[in-house]
Amino acid sequence: MYKSIILSAFLCFVLFNAQAQNLYMPRDIQNAFKKGTRSTDGKPGKNYWENHGHYTISITALPPDRTVKGVEQITYFNNSPDTLKRLNMKLILNMHRPGAARFSNAEADYLTPGVQIDSFLINGEKKDWDNEKKSATNEMVSLPKPLMPHDSVKLDITWHFEVSKKSGREGMIDSTTYYLAYFYPRVSVYDDYNGWDTLPFLDAQEFYNDFNDYTLNVTAPKNYIVWATGTLQNPKQVLQPEYAKRLEQSMTSDSTVHVATPEDLEKKNITAQNDVNTWTWKASNITDMAVGISDHYDWDAASVVVDDATHRRASMQSAFPDKSADFHHAVQFGRNSLGWLSHNWPGVPYPFPKMTSFQGFADMEYPMMVNDSHETDLRFAQLVQDHEIAHTYFPFYMGINESRYAFMDEGWATTFERLIGAAEVGQEKADVFYKQFRVNRWIHDPATAEDLPVITPSSELRGGYGNNSYGKPSLSYFALKDMLGDELFKKALHTYMDNWNGKHPIPWDYFNSMMSGSGKDLNWFFNNWFFTNYYIDLNLQNVEKDDNGYVLSIQNIGGFAIPFDVKVTYSDGSTANFHQTPIVWEHNEKQISLHIKTSKTIQSAVLDGGIFMDADESNNKWVAK
Repeated sequence: MYKSIILSAFLCFVLFNAQAQNLYMPRDIQNAFKKGTRSTDGKPGKNYWENHGHYTISITALPPDRTVKGVEQITYFNNSPDTLKRLNMKLILNMHRPGAARFSNAEADYLTPGVQIDSFLINGEKKDWDNEKKSATNEMVSLPKPLMPHDSVKLDITWHFEVSKKSGREGMIDSTTYYLAYFYPRVSVYDDYNGWDTLPFLDAQEFYNDFNDYTLNVTAPKNYIVWATGTLQNPKQVLQPEYAKRLEQSMTSDSTVHVATPEDLEKKNITAQNDVNTWTWKASNITDMAVGISDHYDWDAASVVVDDATHRRASMQSAFPDKSADFHHAVQFGRNSLGWLSHNWPGVPYPFPKMTSFQGFADMEYPMMVNDSHETDLRFAQLVQDHEIAHTYFPFYMGINESRYAFMDEGWATTFERLIGAAEVGQEKADVFYKQFRVNRWIHDPATAEDLPVITPSSELRGGYGNNSYGKPSLSYFALKDMLGDELFKKALHTYMDNWNGKHPIPWDYFNSMMSGSGKDLNWFFNNWFFTNYYIDLNLQNVEKDDNGYVLSIQNIGGFAIPFDVKVTYSDGSTANFHQTPIVWEHNEKQISLHIKTSKTIQSAVLDGGIFMDADESNNKWVAK
């Protein structure tokens, strides 16, 4: 028995080493595997580590004054085996400075002086800081003495910034409503394969953060309500008793509780009537904090059971101007999202205590918060919120490096968007929208940039960024789901998520986890979908009769290993459908002979990829002469 166990383990080792070697792997990634921080079975290696921080942040925001002042203490833990002589600080709001590198032009209202550091202390020792010279979104700071492995350093920082008048992912929604994101100086990620993350923030790309513990204090004027990531620690101190009671009731209510209505707001007596109130929030092992502030936003809330085993409920809240009709549905839309995602796909209980939908202009996700635009189309409003809430899992449950590998989170949110959409409006409508919104533009755009391999780092993309991040990877996930079947695909997905929850996976960890979880060598599939410049275009070349039916000659001009249906019409007028999974392309991704067993005479045949839209449908049909 022991011999068989050892032999089995050895075969698995050989299999997964072969898998890792057969996919292209950059040299820095190869080094991570050699160092044992990553493993070819898909799990973190025995030497895996990641750094961590404790953040205590206090900010004061006094709308309509646009100046926000902050004080923070960071205790940064070096869990790496490396001695760190410098820290890289992320100052994302410097993207608002004139002259900052950006993908798009900046309007005058977008521009601000950026982050202004007032004092910077390292273990109590003052560090000189010139705000004019230090104006990038990354700033290296030398340490007075090296930070040794398994030691920590304390940073005390005071800073201020102006809220941008032009609201996007953050900024002024109106003169007395602010959405604050990326608002505090933070230590960037130092990881096992790339070292310090020093990619500049270019306004269109996204983020890469460590898992940290946060205490956030937000001081705002009376009659201003504050919403934020985390759990509110002092509702009875900042809210009048009636409103604290309503909030508490919502935590166990399926029905929407109107915590603050327009009539309540008009009375200006919702908060404690001090000149200012300090709201305190806590969140542990999370990648970021975001804040919404307003003196005239409605506040709705309810909750939903997200974990049947423990009966744990998650709070769903919404903050919005009363005139935004779609947001009056946001809490119930959100309850549906949290419950459905927890119980279906990905089928992992929502991991956080709360979600808040805040009406802004971004359609952007943050831990436990989404900043969504007002939409007149209720269905589209629900879809957008579904998508942003789905990001809970990727990149927040899994610490994705969105800056380099956006497909690892956007591709999954796009996939979940279609899956939950089918449950909400039916498969046909969900597929029509998915094709129009996610596939159509790419498949009918022959530009070189649109066919770059999905594995191309997002940081290197301009053209093709959207399709490489959203549509193409999502199609790959659906193709794999079709090939493995729902049960095995979910088992493999859960293997990946279990391996890397609270950690920093890279694409090769996904590939290896899915192979380990499914027990199948999927190298050919991942190479096809992620490392080639393929697209989708099938050609039904010929249909020939043989002794047991027909043989179809099918050329894969585009190259992607897609599922498709062969829809045939017989001479007697009847029809049949023969579904083919991507496995048909395993041994030859460019040409197959497909046998259809039938005693009837085929009059015509057509290839139909469904959501896998064909670039040229003119060669998809055959008709008997």
